[in-house]
Amino acid sequence: MLTPDERALIVDQAIVLLESFYAHLPLKRAMHAIDPLQRLRLLRHRLAQFTSELSFHAEMTDIFTSLRDLHTNYLLPTPFRGMAAALPFRVEACFGGGVRKFLVAGVQIGFTHPTFIPGVEVRYWNGTPIERAVEIAAARHAGSNADARLARGVAGLTARALSISPPPDEEWVIVGYRTSDGRDLDFRADWIVTGLPEEGTINPEALVHEATALGLDLETDAIRQIHKLLYAPQVVAASAKLAAADDALALVQGTDSVMPGVLQAKVANTSHGDFGYIRIFTFNVNDAETFVAEFVRLAALLPQNGLIIDVRDNGGGLIYAGEQLLQVLTPRQIEPERLQFINTALNLRLCQLHETDFFKLGPWIQSIESSIETGATFSASFPMTSPDACNAIGQRYFGPVVLVTSARSYSTTDFFAAGFQDHGIGPVLGVDNHTGAGGANVWQHDLLRKLFERPDAPGTPLPDSPFKDLPRDAGMRVAIRRSLRVGPRAGTEVEDLGVTPDELHQMTSDDLLYGNRDLIEHAASLLARRPVYALAAKAAASPTGGLALDVTIKGITQLDVFVNGQPRYWQNVADGTVHIDVGVPAKSASLVDVRGFANAELVAARRIKL
Repeated sequence: MLTPDERALIVDQAIVLLESFYAHLPLKRAMHAIDPLQRLRLLRHRLAQFTSELSFHAEMTDIFTSLRDLHTNYLLPTPFRGMAAALPFRVEACFGGGVRKFLVAGVQIGFTHPTFIPGVEVRYWNGTPIERAVEIAAARHAGSNADARLARGVAGLTARALSISPPPDEEWVIVGYRTSDGRDLDFRADWIVTGLPEEGTINPEALVHEATALGLDLETDAIRQIHKLLYAPQVVAASAKLAAADDALALVQGTDSVMPGVLQAKVANTSHGDFGYIRIFTFNVNDAETFVAEFVRLAALLPQNGLIIDVRDNGGGLIYAGEQLLQVLTPRQIEPERLQFINTALNLRLCQLHETDFFKLGPWIQSIESSIETGATFSASFPMTSPDACNAIGQRYFGPVVLVTSARSYSTTDFFAAGFQDHGIGPVLGVDNHTGAGGANVWQHDLLRKLFERPDAPGTPLPDSPFKDLPRDAGMRVAIRRSLRVGPRAGTEVEDLGVTPDELHQMTSDDLLYGNRDLIEHAASLLARRPVYALAAKAAASPTGGLALDVTIKGITQLDVFVNGQPRYWQNVADGTVHIDVGVPAKSASLVDVRGFANAELVAARRIKL
């Protein structure tokens, strides 16, 4: 058990974290009429009144949950850390006749019951009408908006990450359900407590640059892992086998991915034609370039006349991965989102300590220093993902693209959806009115503690460090830099607002039970309305040593060629293959950009590195 001094230490560290580093504190105070710092100070004063450890953890969790920010969490210590509680089935919401219903959407592998099967309608939860039970569950989760809270309430009925969510009060639940033939029955289900599977992802507490580039909802990511463990153990086994292989690509066939827990690709057969479909389950990967390369490989195996990208329930991960993927889908230059610190003395000290090292916090220093005179709340904004990396390989898929989102698309997935919309890549089809609205970069308490240590003596805190080790593997996370959108919505916060889809789809029972059948059909109808372009280019040296290109095009009326960033050639064209003598020595060219226009609009681009 935690000692009284250890509880006091946890509260004191939470005050430091929220008061000096929390980027959204002014917004949350205004939008939700809360004062988390006063609650923490009162808790500090009343610690003796919390006679049980669980009641202390519940109060800490409730204070952080009141922020409605899934980036800013109190993480329970051992024995809760790394553990999950789940029921052997999952519930999802859908609509029928304009009325929301809750169905059993799947059961655990190996679970059998004569009547409690996928498709039955859940009507009561421990005797409480299901709509009210979802509302109660939603109140325990930190969704940023009404859609997010509802979605998290539904997910939290059957799956909990015990380091974040309170453990179930009951040891079992009684589910009242209605069968397809109209019978009302009850089913008792016991909670299962299990450890979460290990995944080869970035350690958020490590002193590596990638640890400062995370945007991840731990709760949604934990539920993803729970569902993978219970409903797709074959994916867990395949991921382990591929991770251990010397040549993972040799072990996959067709559109199978070498990252099966991250990407799933298939051909979607619809009444509007056959289209590509890629589900991105998570951006929580080790390396952005490897992730983008695998997406490009899979997309090349799919129909080129249209692609559905499905990021529903994706809790985010490595921000670089989401922002660098955008270039693959558009001929436009990608501008990454910009981020701000809140102006505090400790944030200034943090940036000064890591001005020139690989954490690269120097750009924010001047504006934070100036705030002493200007009184500005936030620093100037700068991109975190390198603009060069966001445009390094350029467009690789040339057909139209539609993005499918949900209220549990969060954090890096918010970055991706916002960038998709802000760069005009294609329509956003939402199954909810907003994405999860996680507009920040999140850092762990332990990472911040290490950033305030002596670089020449790791483990030795600087004299002015405000951080101390948390006891028994307790943890905290904080949204340290808030994100701002670019393009037509430049300067708009993502936090609490999220991304509003261009069109809505109400999930149906057929979606839940038959592989998102109606959702994919809806997305296909959007693709069928959009033009299809193609641009393939191959560079070679001509017999005289000049640079030559063979360019195959569709739907393009003009080609421009840039060599090493300089315009060198343009030509009006028609569908087919065009041979171009660029007029520069081949040996002088290192980078060729071919840009295709239709009616004076840039519609396709291909980057070739020589």
